[in-house]
Amino acid sequence: MPRNLDMTALRSFVAVAETGGVTKASGFLNLTQSAVSMQLKRLEESMGLNLIDRSARSVSLTSAGEQLLSYARRMLDLNDEVMARMTATAFEGEIVVGLPHDIVHPAMPKVLQRFAADFPRVRVHLKSCHTRGLKLMFARGECDFILTTEDGVGEGGETLIDVPLQWYGAIGGTAWRQRPIRLAFCSSCIFRPGAQRALDEAGIAWEMAVDSDADPAIEATVSADLAVTALIEGTAPAFMEQVAHGGGLPELKRQKINLYTGEVMQNEVTRGMANLIRQHYRLL
Repeated sequence: MPRNLDMTALRSFVAVAETGGVTKASGFLNLTQSAVSMQLKRLEESMGLNLIDRSARSVSLTSAGEQLLSYARRMLDLNDEVMARMTATAFEGEIVVGLPHDIVHPAMPKVLQRFAADFPRVRVHLKSCHTRGLKLMFARGECDFILTTEDGVGEGGETLIDVPLQWYGAIGGTAWRQRPIRLAFCSSCIFRPGAQRALDEAGIAWEMAVDSDADPAIEATVSADLAVTALIEGTAPAFMEQVAHGGGLPELKRQKINLYTGEVMQNEVTRGMANLIRQHYRLL
């Protein structure tokens, strides 16, 4: 008699392989660590194979696990496509999501891709603005969800992740060595006052290299090695890199990425979007 693979266990297996551990996978799947571990064990027992090499300090796949991973990804993609096409066509409409431009990548494209597969007839309208502007739009009811970068978290918000703020400059650049050091920030950037204050406290003279509210102007100035800026670690565009200053610049405060949902958590579509945002941003 043919045997069937457990799709839930396969999903846990893929999550562990892609996130590098049971702890991160459990957060991604909104399951307990013990539940993920049990699903992995059940999958191995059903196949009579060892899929995870547990002798190493970090999670690694056995040769059988590597082979299964390729099949599992395709099976889950097909499963999700079938479920979306056959069950989600009743959902229509639009969701408006606001977020600062500097945390669009790398998480939001993955959120949008998965949401489009789950709810193909629901449009997502992205609004990009600085945190202060987003909170004003949210208060006026212009966004269903907003993501913000803040030192704390306001009423009605939840912190998804607490991440370090780092100095970034041109690839191989030397602008960070100049004194006064030249800075590139939008006038409304929430990171700007903190970066200036950190330099003041460290006794490092600074000056603004660009005065603009346009993010491309900031990016052009930094990528030309004419200034440095501060960004959340891991969110810089490909033409910038974290400054390896070796203590030559002051450490910056950590920032919270917060999610505000207001009163929209009332149906499967909005809950689905919120859960995808939580899953992918917590992996940053």
